[in-house]
Amino acid sequence: MSQLIKPRKLNKGDTIATVSPCLGISGNPDVLWKYNIGKACLENMGLKVVSAPNSQRGEEYLRKNPQARAYDLLWAFENKNINAIIANIGGNDSKKVLPFLNTESIARNPKIFIGYSDVMNIHLYCRRAGLSTFYGHNLLPTLAEVPSVHPYSLKWFKKTLFDNGVIGEISPSDFYSCDNNNYTDKNYVKKYKKDNGFLWIQGKGKASGRLFGGHTGLKDFKLLTADDFENTILFLEDISEFFTPQKLADFVDWLGRTGYLQKLKGLIIGKLCSDEPFKEHKKALLKIINGKYGLTNLPIIANMNFGHTSPIFILPYGAKAEINCNNKSFSITESGVI
Repeated sequence: MSQLIKPRKLNKGDTIATVSPCLGISGNPDVLWKYNIGKACLENMGLKVVSAPNSQRGEEYLRKNPQARAYDLLWAFENKNINAIIANIGGNDSKKVLPFLNTESIARNPKIFIGYSDVMNIHLYCRRAGLSTFYGHNLLPTLAEVPSVHPYSLKWFKKTLFDNGVIGEISPSDFYSCDNNNYTDKNYVKKYKKDNGFLWIQGKGKASGRLFGGHTGLKDFKLLTADDFENTILFLEDISEFFTPQKLADFVDWLGRTGYLQKLKGLIIGKLCSDEPFKEHKKALLKIINGKYGLTNLPIIANMNFGHTSPIFILPYGAKAEINCNNKSFSITESGVI
């Protein structure tokens, strides 16, 4: 695939729209307080915040009306007063939105779009339209964290979206949490523990490629081609029930059977969203990658701060990245915005 269009960077005074392309809970009466914390976080960065027309109509309405969710996305892309778009939360049925979208509206109006989890399907659709989007912060789980957004998450939000310089080396956070999110209890606070850093599974030398990926549901996206994986550093994460050793092995075996695995320049893996060690996952992973497909030199890093964990950095689709196995570093070697 040809190089993706980068959106314009954020500036103070810009307007960001909040959308609900997946789960619609941000407008529920018992969750609205949480939405307002995330909104205030964006406003504290100097942004104006508007909610898309249907995005706060509540979980039941949005579940039944995927066309309303799609309308909000197209409204946000086509609205000349909107500079960026952030998803309120992930979910599990964003695929229902895709038939109501059109690539022309997105291609003609390139702008920042950010979110993770089920938001991946919207990212992949935008990629088909030629736009680079951002696998990163959702409003409710990341920016609306209580008592405040984690400094690491805030740092990478500002660096990636407000700065058009090279993003640079991504270092691990000092502390992390894989606690579940709670959107109704105002007294709920995540517990953080010491982060032992990125886990280097294998690899030699340096590997460069363009960023592509999401969660393991990637294999169910019908429009994938071999070109999507050519010269790619694949990023992969998921919630714990879909990220067991066997399910991780099944996913990489699918990559191998399709020929996609053999095209990769590297693989980076998010945290497991549980406190179990990566030992069994590593064994299952290498049994497939090395034992079945003989890719013993494929660079692999695990335990990274992205996806369903806190805090997180941001992965721009299509941006160049480098895995340096010599000095054990991971870098995004260009900007995500212009």
